Amino acid sequence: MAGKRPYGNATPVSDLAVAVIDPLLRKRAGMTIGLVQSWEEIVGERLSTTTRPEKIAWPRRLHEDDPFEPATLVIACEGRAALHVQHETGEIISRVNAFLGFAAVGRVKIVQKQVDNAPKARPKLRALTGGEEAKLGTMVEAIEDDGLREALARLGRSVMVSKG
Repeated sequence: MAGKRPYGNATPVSDLAVAVIDPLLRKRAGMTIGLVQSWEEIVGERLSTTTRPEKIAWPRRLHEDDPFEPATLVIACEGRAALHVQHETGEIISRVNAFLGFAAVGRVKIVQKQVDNAPKARPKLRALTGGEEAKLGTMVEAIEDDGLREALARLGRSVMVSKG
C-alpha cells in the first residue's frame, strides 16, 4: 500500500490481508505468507492436507562474525502423516530452500497437531444437454491428437456449464 488509490479503484481484500499478515508472520514465525500459501506446491497434494508449516526457528547468533547456520523448519503434522513427512524430510528441505532461494533450512522438526486443511471440493457441474454436447463434439472433432481433443472437450464443457 504505497499511497492512496484514486476514488473508485477497488483493492482486493487478499492484498490488504497479506499486507497486514506478512509482517506479523515474519516476526512471530520467521517465515512469509508466501511459504504458507505455496505449501501444497512445495510438499505435494498428499502431504498438504495433513501438514502445515508452523514456523522457521532461526538459531541465535551471538556476534556478527558467527557463521551462518541454517534454520529448523517446524511442521505441524497429523499423526497419520508423521511417518511420511519423516521419510520425505530431505525432499521437503530441498524444496523449501529452492522456494526461499537459499539454503535457509537445514533440519525439520515435526510437531504433532490437528491440522485443519480441508481438501478443496470441486463444485458439482450440471450435465450438458444433448444439443450442447453435439455442438462441443463438432467443435473438437477436427483435432487429431486424442489427448488434446479430450482436454479441449473438458475445457469446453466447463465453459458451457458456467455460461449456461
